[in-house]
Amino acid sequence: MRPELTATLISVLLATLVPGSARADETQIERGRYLVQIAGCSDCHTPGHFLGKPDLSRFLGGSEVGFEIPGIGIVYGPNLTPDDATGLGTWSEDQIVAAIRTGATPDGRGLVPVMPWPNLSTLSDDDAYAIAAYLKSLDPVANDVPGPVPPGEPAPSFVMRVVPPGG
Repeated sequence: MRPELTATLISVLLATLVPGSARADETQIERGRYLVQIAGCSDCHTPGHFLGKPDLSRFLGGSEVGFEIPGIGIVYGPNLTPDDATGLGTWSEDQIVAAIRTGATPDGRGLVPVMPWPNLSTLSDDDAYAIAAYLKSLDPVANDVPGPVPPGEPAPSFVMRVVPPGG
């Protein structure tokens, strides 16, 4: 038998041995990747995006540019990778889905208005869990973004201002 035919037959055989649930997980993760992409999550959560040079080696690893929101202060797009210390590594998929749908983190802290969670709250279960599965599948990025900065306090890095009309 020719070597390339043997390799093809082995590949087909191995593919049939992969459990259906593993194939479904890959499909779910790809669906989550697609949804994260079209939702523009990387805009606020990838270092360098707002500076015109997204650092794709730290994709969704958190932003170094904050949003100043009147009455709220300055917030930075957090690290969405599964890094245990600086990202979502300790969050379960259920907790990620709850944050997407309710705008609250597992510790009860509310997500800021710039995060469009009200729009995401109507995602189907399949889509919400696909996003969570995708985020959990990413390579962890250790990137401790600045925390919320109260109004009037100095910012630790670049800031974009959200100014209401006439303001």
